[in-house]
Amino acid sequence: MPRDEQHLGLSRLRWAIWGVVAAVVLWQAIPLVERYLIRASSQPRAVTARGELSAEEKTTIEIFENASPSVVFITTKQRVRDFWSRNVFSVPKGTGSGFIWDDFGHVVTNFHVIQGASAATVRLNDGRSLDAVLVGASPAHDLAVLRINVAFDRPPPVPIGTSGDLKVGQKVLAIGNPFGLDYTLTSGLVSALDRTLDEQNGTTIEHLIQTDAAINPGNSGGPLLDSAGRLIGINTAIYSPSGAYAGIGFAVPVDTVNRVVPELVARGKYIRPSLGVSADEQLNARLISQLNIHGVFVLQVAPGSVAERAGLHAAQIDQRGMVIPGDVILAIDNKPIETVKALLTRLNDYNVGDSVTLRIWRAGSESDMKVVLDSGS
Repeated sequence: MPRDEQHLGLSRLRWAIWGVVAAVVLWQAIPLVERYLIRASSQPRAVTARGELSAEEKTTIEIFENASPSVVFITTKQRVRDFWSRNVFSVPKGTGSGFIWDDFGHVVTNFHVIQGASAATVRLNDGRSLDAVLVGASPAHDLAVLRINVAFDRPPPVPIGTSGDLKVGQKVLAIGNPFGLDYTLTSGLVSALDRTLDEQNGTTIEHLIQTDAAINPGNSGGPLLDSAGRLIGINTAIYSPSGAYAGIGFAVPVDTVNRVVPELVARGKYIRPSLGVSADEQLNARLISQLNIHGVFVLQVAPGSVAERAGLHAAQIDQRGMVIPGDVILAIDNKPIETVKALLTRLNDYNVGDSVTLRIWRAGSESDMKVVLDSGS
């Protein structure tokens, strides 16, 4: 082989060897470089300035900070008797939320929060736990009032708003203790108004506010607030196949609360306004079907009642045992009434002493009659 070609072959071999060596060195160096870079990047990163909170965020924070001191956590106990020893002792029953109603230690919550309980404890926002006594309750409205004795630093009452002027789409905020988690804030919208909810005890709660603000077990009795931080309802129930939040919650409107709670504070119970008439649901449904008159058939008129003073006529029974209709109540203040249950529920919208207009069917003709409701006692 010529000397030049031999020299060129050796040169190429040397370059090849050096290339292999360089590749090996680079291969070994890559992990070292990666470790260096990782070590360098493990230091805290520079913080990006946030800037000002939005006006909506500031409002929400302010509402929560102002309202949360007025929200309380309620735990209840019930007495049970040991089957073997016959000893009676208290066991935990349930939890719920509530809020300060006034400057006299009254706390408003749901009736179902304290139903069946033998004792209740109210824990304030600052951690103080106080024994509570039951002042009054209205199962028909799912409302109850407790009272606590706060010697100093009394929490402020929640500002009261109105619910009659609510609009679907308004922002709402709910504060409560879902699953025992202290003072949780959720927000949402008014999804619907004037909803009706049938309770397991057979009562019907009307005019409920429907909201998509997250309401879970433990929120019951807590306040539903508007964007001004005013009370517009009391969280009372959820619609959920699983028992947890599913996007539909209900609240007792504050207009109902502001009518019923003063009665509970003053009398210990809510006295439903009365007309002084008797009716029967099953017979009423049968008469509607037979006569095609949609209303509540008056079966009896109580002596000395509103109905008697107004001159309402009761139904009669003929010699064959057939019902001869008297007066039929078709509506109260232009709101149709077709069942006895609806009549009782509609009366819950009024106070004793309120004046209402009854639309009456009598002997084939209709007329209006103005009456003043009383307590029926």
